[in-house]
Amino acid sequence: MSDALWFIAGGLLLVGVAASSTFVARLPLTTALLYLGIGIGMGPVGLDVMELQPVRDSALLERITELAVLVSLFAAGLKLRRALTDPRWYLPLRLATLSMVVTVALIALAGVYLLGLPLGGAVLLGAILAPTDPVLASDVQVAHPTDKNQLRFALTGEAGLNDGAAFPFVMLGLGLLGAHQLGQFGWRWVLVDVLWATASGIAVGWALGWAVSHVVLWLRRERKEAVGLDDLLALGLIALSYGVALLVAGYGFLAVFAAGYALRREERLQTEASAGAPAAPPDVHAAAHSDRASEAATSPDTAHAYMAQVALGFTEQLERLLEIGVVLLLGAMLSSATVTSDGWWFVPLLFLVIRPLAVLLGAPMRGAPTVQRHLAMWFGIRGIGSVYYLMFALQHGLEGALADRLVALVLTTVAASVVLHGISVTPLMAHYGRVTRRSEGSSAGLPGTET
Repeated sequence: MSDALWFIAGGLLLVGVAASSTFVARLPLTTALLYLGIGIGMGPVGLDVMELQPVRDSALLERITELAVLVSLFAAGLKLRRALTDPRWYLPLRLATLSMVVTVALIALAGVYLLGLPLGGAVLLGAILAPTDPVLASDVQVAHPTDKNQLRFALTGEAGLNDGAAFPFVMLGLGLLGAHQLGQFGWRWVLVDVLWATASGIAVGWALGWAVSHVVLWLRRERKEAVGLDDLLALGLIALSYGVALLVAGYGFLAVFAAGYALRREERLQTEASAGAPAAPPDVHAAAHSDRASEAATSPDTAHAYMAQVALGFTEQLERLLEIGVVLLLGAMLSSATVTSDGWWFVPLLFLVIRPLAVLLGAPMRGAPTVQRHLAMWFGIRGIGSVYYLMFALQHGLEGALADRLVALVLTTVAASVVLHGISVTPLMAHYGRVTRRSEGSSAGLPGTET
């Protein structure tokens, strides 16, 4: 197509998405499923007006998916308002670590014994598909920072953490394939790829989130400066934390998530200090969209909440835009060469056997309502994070027939996740909401009933 037609098509798509948003919200499916269908229609399966080859275009696709994941991770960190001492962190931490390790191991076993992959390729496949997705999982994440729902909090925290926690296993898979140095007996992998990269990534993000929030709030409260352009503040903190983490050989995904959480933590601490007890952040939504924005941004009572809310609002909008683009590209990549017949049994194995086992073994959720356990087992959504790791591997040594095999397996799995989870998320979460409301109603006034 000509440039003019591309602009017209893009404009019609965005206008259509905006105009139909209310209608689509009532449908029993996610918008990602619609974007996937449009992408397939534009790719080789449909009109064939978009030519995109995963191996050839892996450098471009790596950058696009990288940006989408970074924005989503920062937004996820901003949504999580609970202190790290809160016992509700126990579940997402176990899901993002122990359950993820179990997932990598089980996928690797299936890769070696059922798919006939070499050990390094099987471990790499497990690492690529182990993390749940922060971009496509918005329908099961916390709706707002004060959302107390344990299931949504757990799935949000899991998606925010395991996109970085999967990186050591990606490097392990590449190392077993001879594309990365592991050191004798794996010492370099343990010390550098696991311990140093993880710790330094979290530390960098936490420190920069703390420092930027304190500097900006001091300038606003004391000097009435640095007001406005909060969208640039959010983008700047994302880029700064990611860049510094990479500079010190840390995991940038963990740094960006930690930066978002640190920014939200400062809001929570200052809100509690002002109220003298745990409290919701001041409502600054109306002020942020009126001529009182400058006053709300500089007032000692609202500056912290204003900064966090505006940053979250902007990153959520950007996240939606990037989701459209990346899922369209995913649909355009699907063809007979990138969809494998192994998916007919591998996808059910991953979603119906491996994910439930990983939750049961890594985070058994003893005492949780049955509906919570079942939904946690089902909503292991695979998406943009897996596509990013695939493109990263293609850019760092994955090649040949093995590359083509993993491309087909990963894209088939992600597309299946968009379809299966996209169809099921609305009715299942609606059912969960009804069960939760009935439980809260029947247990009103009793402690320990929060779900």
